[in-house]
Amino acid sequence: MTAAPTPIPALTPGPIARLPARRDFLRLQASGHKQVTPGFILQAARLPEGIAGQRAPRVGFTASKKIGNAVARNRARRRLRALAREVLAPLAAPGFDFVLIGRQGTVDRDYAAMARDLKGALRRLREKAA
Repeated sequence: MTAAPTPIPALTPGPIARLPARRDFLRLQASGHKQVTPGFILQAARLPEGIAGQRAPRVGFTASKKIGNAVARNRARRRLRALAREVLAPLAAPGFDFVLIGRQGTVDRDYAAMARDLKGALRRLREKAA
C-alpha cells in the first residue's frame, strides 16, 4: 500500500487587524490619501506619532449598494479581505490604517490584476506619505 500524500500547508497568513469603529473610517476619509483603481479604492492614513510605532496596520472594508445586491456586496468584501490578507498585510508599514472600498469592478475583475493594482497603489501611497 502507498501512503497518503502529505497535505500542503495553507500559504495565506493569519487574520489581519480590523478597523473597529466608524470614527476610524471617517478619519481616513477626511485626512488620508487615496488611490483609485478599476477594482477598488484604497485609502490610507498614518496614525498619530504616539501610537504609530506600537500598532500593526489595521484594515477596514466597505461595499456600498452601488456594487449590487447583498450577494455581490458580500462577494466583493470577501475578495477585498483576501487581497488584504495576501498582499496588504505583508507589504503594509506599521503605524498606518487602510480602508479598501469596493467598486463595481471588484466582483468581476481578475484577482491577479487586483493584486497587481493593490501593490501599485501601496507603492504610490508610500511615495505620497514620504
